[in-house]
Amino acid sequence: MLEVRDLECVRGDHRLFSGLSFCLQEGELLYLRGSNGSGKTSLLRTLCGLLEPAEGEVLWRGQDIRRQRDEFNAELTYLGHLNGVKGELTAFENLRLNCALAGSAVSPQTIYEALERIGLGGREDLPTQVLSQGQKRRVALARLLLSRATLWVLDEPFTALDVGAVEQLAGLIEAHLQKGGMAVFTTHQLVEIGAGAVQEVNLDRVAA
Repeated sequence: MLEVRDLECVRGDHRLFSGLSFCLQEGELLYLRGSNGSGKTSLLRTLCGLLEPAEGEVLWRGQDIRRQRDEFNAELTYLGHLNGVKGELTAFENLRLNCALAGSAVSPQTIYEALERIGLGGREDLPTQVLSQGQKRRVALARLLLSRATLWVLDEPFTALDVGAVEQLAGLIEAHLQKGGMAVFTTHQLVEIGAGAVQEVNLDRVAA
């Protein structure tokens, strides 16, 4: 269970939001909405422990994430607004590196199969700097196919994807929820996720 209690986020001299609370159970999805500058990315990074809240706390399975960094990180997959891929490395090398950093033992064959499934067959061994923006995004999203994490935190995951890829990613999220996973994401696109209970947090409606 992911729980947020009375969270306040301040960037510089500006308070983005305060008094934010919600709880996410296994099999549930949370849509994070809000206008540009409302603090969506800051909130996602706070949920992942990458930013410290000004007030309040983020709990994972009843304990503050700051007191269980390693345990929490082992159950978390975070995809930021940027792809987080190294241009000089191939798609395969990027995924192999990500798996190693996550402490996940994944065979080369499994990585190649993930890239094939995500639509990068034949481009697995090209430097990612020569790929299109949509293909680079697919490299990042292939991490979800290899992830064993319970909690997915996704910042604009549908950006630069064509219609087919959007549908495929929606299916991945649905399957994750059906297996008892949780997902939090923000998007400017209307995407239907046909599994799990759905919550919505709109930061434009949270008092700052």
